[in-house]
Amino acid sequence: MSAGLVTGAALLFSALMAGLIVFQAALIAGAPLGHFAWGGQDRVLPVQKRLGSAVSIGLYLIFAVLVLQRAGLATVLPWPGVVAVAVWVLAGYFGLGIVMNAASRSRPERWTMAPLCALLAVLTVVVALS
Repeated sequence: MSAGLVTGAALLFSALMAGLIVFQAALIAGAPLGHFAWGGQDRVLPVQKRLGSAVSIGLYLIFAVLVLQRAGLATVLPWPGVVAVAVWVLAGYFGLGIVMNAASRSRPERWTMAPLCALLAVLTVVVALS
């Protein structure tokens, strides 16, 4: 893979993570966007799902760090082998996310989050192959 492709994939991945962080923060704040997340059953998330959104924000930050480090754009963790494996695990996680979001009862979640997971899976594979 060319360095430019890997860098672009990592930066796009990180931008999408930033967007998801803003989205989850909006859900925590009570924005009526719950039909795009957590199965789409609640327009405004109840407290338990808001806590899940808070956990998601922390995970998205970790995901971005892992991908940026694997792409050579950051050095946060002292274990490059662990980072390399973790990025492959992320690729699998987003691959599973495609299936899970495509199976959602919520049409908005199916039409937004399943394709988003597909894009994130492709981006992580590009970075993982570097």
